[in-house]
Amino acid sequence: MQEIELKFLVPESRLKGLLRQAQVKSSEVTQLAAHYYDTPDQQLAQAGIGLRIRKEGDAWVQTIKAGGDGIAARLEHNAPLDNEQVQAMLDSNTLMPDLSIYKNTSVAPALAEFKLKKLAKNLTRLYVTDVERTTRLLVDESDDEANNHIEMAYDYGEIIHGNDDSQRDAIQEIEFELISGDIDFLFTTAKTWCKRYKLCLSTVTKAERGSLLITGQHHSLAVSADLDQLTINKDSSMPAFIRAVVHNCLLQILPNSSAIVASSEDDDHILQLYIGIARLQAALQTFASYSDEINPDWLPIIKQTAALINDYQKLAYLASDIEPDLQQHGAPIVDWTADIDTLKINPKDAVGANDFQLTLLELIAFTMSDPSLEPQADKPVIDKLAKTLSKQYAKLGKAAQTLQSKKATDSDSITIENNDLKNDELQSIDSEDSDLESSNSKSINSKKLDVENSDTDDKDAEQAMSKLHQQLTTLLYISEFATPLLEKKKSKKKTKRWLKRLVKAQIALNHYRNHMMYQQHYQLKSETDSNALYGAGWFAAMLTRDHKRSEKRLAKVIDSSIFW
Repeated sequence: MQEIELKFLVPESRLKGLLRQAQVKSSEVTQLAAHYYDTPDQQLAQAGIGLRIRKEGDAWVQTIKAGGDGIAARLEHNAPLDNEQVQAMLDSNTLMPDLSIYKNTSVAPALAEFKLKKLAKNLTRLYVTDVERTTRLLVDESDDEANNHIEMAYDYGEIIHGNDDSQRDAIQEIEFELISGDIDFLFTTAKTWCKRYKLCLSTVTKAERGSLLITGQHHSLAVSADLDQLTINKDSSMPAFIRAVVHNCLLQILPNSSAIVASSEDDDHILQLYIGIARLQAALQTFASYSDEINPDWLPIIKQTAALINDYQKLAYLASDIEPDLQQHGAPIVDWTADIDTLKINPKDAVGANDFQLTLLELIAFTMSDPSLEPQADKPVIDKLAKTLSKQYAKLGKAAQTLQSKKATDSDSITIENNDLKNDELQSIDSEDSDLESSNSKSINSKKLDVENSDTDDKDAEQAMSKLHQQLTTLLYISEFATPLLEKKKSKKKTKRWLKRLVKAQIALNHYRNHMMYQQHYQLKSETDSNALYGAGWFAAMLTRDHKRSEKRLAKVIDSSIFW
């Protein structure tokens, strides 16, 4: 069977109010004692599989969880066990799962890569959980015919190391599992509780937390984008395509946001979350017309969250990495602690904000909704993608031209040879309703676009540079999403070269903008700390090199032959 549930962390400030709603007369309290099994090197965990034997009240149940959509849905198989046999094995310290019961079941494919007999011999109990679970059945009283039922479960307890019971990790979380009926009721209910008690989504399972405990880690490693998990094909409709793209972004966003709301301050979690949100922003902006179910309120919240995370991440990185590097080159010490403390919102606050958490819930619901019910369900996405990419490619050219108009001098300019963009294409992007003609024709005159390396206090030029970087980054991400459908067998090298050039240009421009920001921070800091003058001068010198590199790599993108 498929289990569909949403899990949340409960903030201490809202716990009492939540418990008043959880511990009602109709609720039930059950003691859960679970033994979790894996190989010593955690082969099951690496395959995304959790295996346990748990006492649920007076009954013992063997459960395996695997697969699913990586967010809210997982395959689950439960097998009741004989209580007397389990007790006998407990008394002799021989309690082990029976893997033979999974042959010809829905979870069999998840175990296909393992030889079950060999796996069974290598299994060991790695950790146990001791949890008090309070459950309450939530029923949709507005629609008796729908039979909508959700089980709300509040878990309080701890995970205990299997070989050292002094090593423990507290559990305090709430889950909403769809028992029957419409999935919309699950999300509506979860949103209500999330809004009322400021709950924060978590994709971290008890099995994952147990694995972390026995390896001495507090959080799993940061998760980067994985385009191999983008489930699309050439027959995908427009609504199905955008759902798959959003889902792929969430596979990067949710694990990192889960770590951050659980108090991770790891730079990699923050960076990968920011990248995931940037990918999502690019998708929602560019493919908005692909689905009638996209909520226009999502984008402003996503942008705001990304900006808050970026402000913190850049300054924190300056303090943790840039400053030590400068000191190794002889720079005097500059203390950035006070500057970081003055930031009003840190990543945990930004990610835990109720509007962002509610938006994540709506995005998950969107990916799980049926694309075939939309009016555009009969429109193949492959018929639209080329025009969408051409439109974004033209926006990049216009952003470069806008930056040209902000120049203060001709001596400090980045020259970009534009052999691919027509004037009418550059003009037409001002109208969101206009579709560009395919720009495969290359009979276009060369134009030089001067991209200014202006003084760092020139705000107009900085905004134009930021716009250029945004358009370039968006083009990169949507090209990656579209490649599986538009890539032609005979021109794979061409596609690979296109993406490689986009990545290099995006990195170069990102370095340029970051170094401009670092130079500004050190320059401003030097007003109260003369030690900062070293950093200000260092990055001023770096900008000359960055300028030339950006010039070269942007020119290659503009000159590159498109792959669609």
